[in-house]
Amino acid sequence: MQDSLSRKFAALADPTRRAMLTRLMQGQASVSEIATPFLDQMSLPAVTKHLKVLENAGLVTKTQEAQRRLCNLNPDGFKDTVEFLEQYRQMWEESLDRLGEYLESVTSNQKNAARKTSHGRRK
Repeated sequence: MQDSLSRKFAALADPTRRAMLTRLMQGQASVSEIATPFLDQMSLPAVTKHLKVLENAGLVTKTQEAQRRLCNLNPDGFKDTVEFLEQYRQMWEESLDRLGEYLESVTSNQKNAARKTSHGRRK
């Protein structure tokens, strides 16, 4: 059995599912509204399977209103994914900050050395 984070990354790995999530960023939509842009590439049951993967991963919630099944993003479903990625963002930012500081010191040292060399030639 996969852990929650693995299910989320597996769900996010598919470009069709990411496109569905992008659509849901605009607001609630029915399954048929979500399916419309994909029906030239896949069947409605295939779209429904993609939505089920997103729902099982906790990224989407589905409710029923009369005959319509409505989908929404589940903001809570993204929290652990964001927290996981945040660790790496912080690490890379710190590494890049250190690299920037190092490059500034090297550049500064090179400029100082060049000034000393040019002053020595004038004498």
